[in-house]
Amino acid sequence: MIGPAGTCSWMAAAAALALASGALADAPPAADNVLRVCADPNNMPLSNRRGEGYENRIAELLARDLGWKLEYTWFPQRMGFIRNTLRARDPEQDHFKCDVVIGVPVGYELTLTTPAYFHSTWAMVIPKGKGLDDIHKPDDMLKVDPGRLKKLRFGLVGRSPPTDWLLKHNLIEQAVPFTTQSGDPEAYPGELIDKELAAGHIDIAFAWGPIAGYFAKQATPPGMWVVPFPPDPDIKFDYKIAMGVRFGEKEWRDRIAGLIARDQKEIDAILLSYGVPLLDDQGNLIRTANN
Repeated sequence: MIGPAGTCSWMAAAAALALASGALADAPPAADNVLRVCADPNNMPLSNRRGEGYENRIAELLARDLGWKLEYTWFPQRMGFIRNTLRARDPEQDHFKCDVVIGVPVGYELTLTTPAYFHSTWAMVIPKGKGLDDIHKPDDMLKVDPGRLKKLRFGLVGRSPPTDWLLKHNLIEQAVPFTTQSGDPEAYPGELIDKELAAGHIDIAFAWGPIAGYFAKQATPPGMWVVPFPPDPDIKFDYKIAMGVRFGEKEWRDRIAGLIARDQKEIDAILLSYGVPLLDDQGNLIRTANN
């Protein structure tokens, strides 16, 4: 039986303090000059075992600057990811399995985070030549002929910001929900675009910006474009992304933050090369020659 609320709060605080104290007692990640990165083995465009994702390239950049060897601990980025990577010890070595997660939301509750190194947003992905070529911003979709609009099928991840947007505009009954944690190790978020949308099973896909931008560029046959959601006071579409380390490792966090600041232009170039929609400090879309 759970005791009074005050007792529960005290126990939670004590547990958090114990966790932080344990982290502080450990040797710093720099002990053997190996950058150990926690990553998903099949989550393009973020990462994969072949090192093809933008997080892989950013990790290589950090390792280069540190002059360290780069190693990975692979685990699907779903429930239990932090527990099985950043907080897990290698049973054969006197260190944690990995020491940094390349992409987490700023202020993520399971890690200590660096300052943001990019700011992106959710987006629509629309195939060309399907009668929707006049949609250049999300609200343009609401101007589509009502008869046509009511026949559109929207593919999205359930309980994501676009779900709230469709609810707001009375279009949720046309949503085709997809899961991000199917349990299949070969499943990946971009299937919504490069399989379902490409095959015509849905008319518009809603996805997190980095996924939308990358898979729209990779589409076969080509002919998809990305319509990012601007920051909205009512629905949270945009998020700032940072790197995550264990609680208590402030010195390590600050060292990584320094590398990010030093390499920000190169990081931006990597992200843009993958089609990631980037927002500036005012929430405006950063326009390049390629978008």
